[in-house]
Amino acid sequence: MTILPPDPDLTALRVTLPRLRGERGWTFDELADRSGLARRTLIDLEHGRTTGSITTWHALAHTFDVPIEHLLSPLCDNHTPPGSTGS
Repeated sequence: MTILPPDPDLTALRVTLPRLRGERGWTFDELADRSGLARRTLIDLEHGRTTGSITTWHALAHTFDVPIEHLLSPLCDNHTPPGSTGS
């Protein structure tokens, strides 16, 4: 029997980017310049039109100077992440 993991919380993931961008006061253009990512990619991430690749999130983690798990942990906000002991 195959046990599938819960669906990732893509809405929570999508909210992380504008929060970090807003905390720094960066426009899409500034974030694009700092990260090397296309402005359109950043807009699409914030509006949920794409989830981005691991390479995209890696670039954003370096740009925001946060661990990548800080950006990706919201995927598990509504369930117990793998490796955690549930009560």
